[in-house]
Amino acid sequence: MNIKDKIAKLLALAESPNENEAKAALLKARELMAEHKLRPEDCSKETNVKVRRELLDVQVSKTKYHWAIDLSAVIAEHYCCRAYRNHTRGERMYIIGFVGLEDDFEVCKKVFLWAFDCAKQKADDLFKDAPDYWGASYRRSLAEAYGRGFVLGLNAAFKEQDRAKEQEWGLVMTVPSAVNAVMAEMGKGRVFKKMDDGDGFQREILARGYVEGKKFDPSTKLEDGATPGSVPALQEVG
Repeated sequence: MNIKDKIAKLLALAESPNENEAKAALLKARELMAEHKLRPEDCSKETNVKVRRELLDVQVSKTKYHWAIDLSAVIAEHYCCRAYRNHTRGERMYIIGFVGLEDDFEVCKKVFLWAFDCAKQKADDLFKDAPDYWGASYRRSLAEAYGRGFVLGLNAAFKEQDRAKEQEWGLVMTVPSAVNAVMAEMGKGRVFKKMDDGDGFQREILARGYVEGKKFDPSTKLEDGATPGSVPALQEVG
């Protein structure tokens, strides 16, 4: 058995539900990767690699759920995948998609859809509950502010988790080269202009989203009939 196959088997054992076995396997894999100057993706068995590329049933625009584009990128990075969006010329909507190895893709997709549904419902509640005389454009900006805050909070939580894992295991998971190769074939996407944080009330809503995004737990699932928690009632300002 060559060294890459040995490390690949150790990384597979690291998924064991037995905590001691998983830890021992990761530590040994780390030792061998450091010794041979290898990364996790260098040790996958290319003959068994199946890269999955798929668009999801999630559509966004520059003014509605725009934050979901950043949400897809944040979650994809954390789960060793890459996010992209598909746009037909002349159409207003963009469709979110992911590229990843089969197992990574399934987890990434489930977490994204769960996070998107949670943030979307609360953003929609903000739009619906704001006074009508504020105007649709301003109410939509509040909903978008919440979504942006949620993404920033979730990203901060993921970064903290990654730093903790790196310190404990000395192992940093990266996007596999086969996935990056598929993305490279797709070419570079358009970069959108960064949206500002708006006025004081919009920044307050953004901060609220940040707190809730940072508390989001991807391991939880809604029970049948349950719905994400509601957003506290809006308080009129000025």
